Amino acid sequence: MQPTKIRTLALAALASAVLAWLLLRLTYASLPQLPWTGVPALLLLAIAEAVSGRNVRARLRGGGGTRIPPIAVARMAALAKATSLAAAILGGLAAGFLVYVLGSLDKPAFRTDAVTAGVTLGSAMALMAAALYLEHGCRVPTSRDSDADTGEPPP
Repeated sequence: MQPTKIRTLALAALASAVLAWLLLRLTYASLPQLPWTGVPALLLLAIAEAVSGRNVRARLRGGGGTRIPPIAVARMAALAKATSLAAAILGGLAAGFLVYVLGSLDKPAFRTDAVTAGVTLGSAMALMAAALYLEHGCRVPTSRDSDADTGEPPP
């Protein structure tokens, strides 16, 4: 399994932002107000993945209690890859929404949707960062990694 490329996430976010913007040009007037309920869910997932990333990293390096089974590490890495892509797509949708409503902030509905889209975008970015941290924590340490942790030069 290859590490997630930032370029892939950026392309997914850009594609979903353009798609959202195009769809909003056609349907914004008939849509209900943008819900804010996704923000707490995204933030809770980001916290859970960041904590999991720290714990997996510690357990792979021999600290933090018992060693972690390899299948659990593979599952966490798959979760991290899927979550980072989903967060990029959701962030792109929120960015497309934000770009669309920024042109009419003098109207209360547009202003409310702009705030919600901006906070959703920030939450999606936090989730993407946490997922990438979890994925990084799932990497098996090499001898160079353990030397970097102790501060000693490699042999």
